[in-house]
Amino acid sequence: MNLNRGIKTLLLVGSLLSGAWALAQTASQDVPADNTKMNQGDQKASQPTADQQKDARADLHMTQQIRKAIVQDKSLSTYAHNVKIITQNGQVTLKGPVRSDDEKRALEAKATEVAGAGNVTDELSVKPAR
Repeated sequence: MNLNRGIKTLLLVGSLLSGAWALAQTASQDVPADNTKMNQGDQKASQPTADQQKDARADLHMTQQIRKAIVQDKSLSTYAHNVKIITQNGQVTLKGPVRSDDEKRALEAKATEVAGAGNVTDELSVKPAR
């Protein structure tokens, strides 16, 4: 009797896992996985890009502190957690998509708290979830 119950449980778990895998595969096909189009706007010579981040200890530390503050806020979306933070001579530029105006304001406030008023340029864009 217990063997029958174990087999049924195993079949149920296997069925659930295969259904979840199939759903994940379908979802990944609906949404493109790369940000190529989004990143093309970052290639303008007049715009700061992540590779222009200075190796100055103060700039690296500032970027690290801002990233830490953003990632620790679990109310923010994955988009917000992954924005670009570029620090050059104490001036911070935030770039990338966020899910709402509230997230945009929260990120700017976190960066301003670390970098100081007047030292943050907000180039974030709001891209609501579909």
